Amino acid sequence: MSSTADPESILIRPYTTFDLDALYRICLHTGAAGEDATSMTEHPTLIGDVYAAPYAIYEPSLAFVAADRDGVAGYVLGALDVVAFEQRLEATWWPALRDRYPRDGEYGDMDRWLVDLLYERDLAHAAGMAARGFPSELHVDLLPRLQGTGTGRRLVDTLLDALRAMGSSGVHFGVAVTNDRAIGFYRHLGFERDPDDDGVTFLMRL
Repeated sequence: MSSTADPESILIRPYTTFDLDALYRICLHTGAAGEDATSMTEHPTLIGDVYAAPYAIYEPSLAFVAADRDGVAGYVLGALDVVAFEQRLEATWWPALRDRYPRDGEYGDMDRWLVDLLYERDLAHAAGMAARGFPSELHVDLLPRLQGTGTGRRLVDTLLDALRAMGSSGVHFGVAVTNDRAIGFYRHLGFERDPDDDGVTFLMRL
């Protein structure tokens, strides 16, 4: 899809609490392997509750947004130590969401997948990544109007620089196997696929 944003008008800046609603909106509008997930969910904030808000709320120093003349249209979010991050969320974030979304409730396919994620946090995988020297994590999403402008690279570079400054040795993150555009993007940026993962996990030494 062609971009409508002027690259020179796009500002990368640190996240503020006023950006939280935009993060939720972007997460929803890119939540179906990069496409709009609005029609796929009856709980439009749930995907942001899982993939965006906790990073911005609990690790705001590793949250950055991209804004053009029409407002915030992209973000990158990170966790320095995913194991410690998940432990903190287990104490402070996931319990309230589990109360709101009981596991035995009735949900459509996408909401069922997200609700299951609330209850099945894979600390073993995070610990394994940390043991291999990839303790940190990132998530980046852009609305279509910012795609193809170089903003994704700028966001990722901004977060990687912040992680390096904090002493991280490496970063990892997963990508939906159906998201060919994202897979190509991360390869172009120099990330390597984890050969030990049956899914799509990307890695980079810092």
